[in-house]
Amino acid sequence: MRQRLLVIGLLLLAAVLVAVLWAFPRLHRTPALSGYVEGEPLYMASPVAGRVDQMLVQRGDQVAAGQKLFVVDPSQLQGARDQASAEVSAAQAQASDARKGQRPVELAVFDANVSAAEATLRDAEATLRRVRPLVDKGYYAKARLDDAQATRDAASAQVAAARKQRQAAALGAREDQIRAADSRVAQAGAALTAADARLSDIAPVAPGAARIEDVFFQTGEWVAANQPILALLPDELIKVRFFVPQADISAYRVGSRVKFACDGCQAGLTAKVTFISPRPEFTPPVIYSREVRDRMVFLVEAAPSARLNPGQPVDVQPLERAK
Repeated sequence: MRQRLLVIGLLLLAAVLVAVLWAFPRLHRTPALSGYVEGEPLYMASPVAGRVDQMLVQRGDQVAAGQKLFVVDPSQLQGARDQASAEVSAAQAQASDARKGQRPVELAVFDANVSAAEATLRDAEATLRRVRPLVDKGYYAKARLDDAQATRDAASAQVAAARKQRQAAALGAREDQIRAADSRVAQAGAALTAADARLSDIAPVAPGAARIEDVFFQTGEWVAANQPILALLPDELIKVRFFVPQADISAYRVGSRVKFACDGCQAGLTAKVTFISPRPEFTPPVIYSREVRDRMVFLVEAAPSARLNPGQPVDVQPLERAK
């Protein structure tokens, strides 16, 4: 009987020792922080209503930065763009013309006027040279000399006026008119830039490497202005979200790295902390008391080192608090 009790006692002792050895590491193991992968999609739309002329991607496609996604019927905006381009050309021609003088044919008229005035001046000077000696000899009255002198002076003034007119005709418009013409060029150029921008808005491109999360319209369908046509999920907007107890939140800083694991993922994944919520949250039940303060947690977001699928659960290895 005693032998039997001794055996039973030894078996019980062995069972207790096995249980202690099995539980001891788990009593000191830091529990992993539960989290999940979150993605923030971008919703691409057209600023104008129209028919989807081309749908260049499908759901699940991987796209590169600068890759065109879709095209809405450009005929309306293309017409506005062509009109703006024509207005730029017209304004530039007007500004160029404002800097020029009159045409060669028009300048030839002024040249002829100068030549006629010079001929009149030569004739008046010749008359004055003939009259002066005759007046000095008394053949003509002195009034005849005064008339010849006045005719010569008038002809000289006409030559000067004709030359000034010729110089003015060779000049461009006044400075104020030139500035006004330049302003019209700038105004037309701004309208063309706006037209180009609106034309590019109906054929957007991927801002970066991304995956097409969903396509809401297909080729040939009519879409309203500013209504999302597709949603894409950029790689840079995929993040790991997890919750840290308030007692350990002091160990986390923006820029620090955490290790995490997920089912079916490669080993050694890390994530860089990009956001720590300034407001705490409470796991249920929500009781604001010192006794349940351990239920208070803070949301932390981190950029993963590998691309993951949104909604995927992860286990984050906690950071140690500073002693």
